[in-house]
Amino acid sequence: MARQGTRLTDKEIKAAPVKDKKWKLYDTDGMFLEIRPNGGKYWKLKYRIDGKPKEASLGVYPQVSLQQARISRDEHRDLVRSGIDPNVKKKADKDASTTAATNSFAAIASEWFAVKQSSHSDGHKKRVKRAIDKDLIPSIGHLAVSEISAPVLLEALRLIEKRDSIETAHRTKQISGQIFRYAIATGRAENDPSASLTGALKKPKKGHFAAITDPREVGRLLVAIDECSSTLTVKSALKLSALFFCRPGELRHLKWSDINNDENRIEITAQKTKQQHIIPICRQAKDILNDLFRLTGNGEFIFPSARGRSRPMSENALRVALRSMGYDNETMTPHGFRAMARTLLDEVLEYRIEWIEQQLAHSVRDANGRAYNRTTHLAQRTEMMQRWADYLDELKAKTLNDLEHG
Repeated sequence: MARQGTRLTDKEIKAAPVKDKKWKLYDTDGMFLEIRPNGGKYWKLKYRIDGKPKEASLGVYPQVSLQQARISRDEHRDLVRSGIDPNVKKKADKDASTTAATNSFAAIASEWFAVKQSSHSDGHKKRVKRAIDKDLIPSIGHLAVSEISAPVLLEALRLIEKRDSIETAHRTKQISGQIFRYAIATGRAENDPSASLTGALKKPKKGHFAAITDPREVGRLLVAIDECSSTLTVKSALKLSALFFCRPGELRHLKWSDINNDENRIEITAQKTKQQHIIPICRQAKDILNDLFRLTGNGEFIFPSARGRSRPMSENALRVALRSMGYDNETMTPHGFRAMARTLLDEVLEYRIEWIEQQLAHSVRDANGRAYNRTTHLAQRTEMMQRWADYLDELKAKTLNDLEHG
């Protein structure tokens, strides 16, 4: 048995017997191993602070080896020489860690969401929660809210910009600002770093087409289309603009021969990329096309011009129809149906970006830089297009219900 002041060895520790009462094997400089009746072996250190004898725990053997225990002993003795009680410091560190966890951006964001978002609609809450969980928590959730600087927040928002989701980046910045201001109001932060990012994010490119992306307003738009006084051809083109969200020029030039009835899809060449493009036909679109076939099915174009069936619908037909419904160029355009679908499929229905981009006939490449062909993810895109149509029906039904009971 080692006496106080001699150096222990692993051999002595392993050979130490378990007794009816706890006993001690001493190492040097106040460190000893306490052996308990249950067989547990605990490293301890005796020290004095302000003349008072104290003990500090250094860990459990064998999880903490003899060598590791000596290193910890030396660190504790260095604190004592500096006038710092190791036990007091350990408690302070634990308290600081607990405070840091409580004051993390993730914790405060969760608290803010519970306090401030409870009165909002389920759709709004879902979009806000997704922005927090998908775009803020992974980047800054672990950081103390008081330590997040404007550059750190900007770096998180830049990741959203890289997805070409400029509007989403701006909305996420606004949400983060509300969380930081809540932290200030509850005494856990002193400034809102989002306020320093004015002008730092990319602006939507000039020439972007106006689009409605708020679900409630989308529902109103769909009701307005149903109730507009346009011809069946124009009204059908507006409805299919929402369901297909292809480019307006592609829609106007659709031919009955573009429909592959066996596969229940439209097969065209995308205007911009010149690549073959497939548009799955959902149930709702099928019904619209069947009704329209009785009117224009004996011609080449699905949407023929009012001036003659030998040419497609005019470029301004849908724009004029939207204006007659009260939607000017600053509110909604025929091209805006694409942005509407892209935003809501991503932010509300949460489909994968590459599926959405493929369905928009954008050039999408895989991890190896190879362009996807027209049939890639076709099964998933077919399901997505049907869910999109059903979602639009849900928005329209909610609007009608609100109008009926409003």
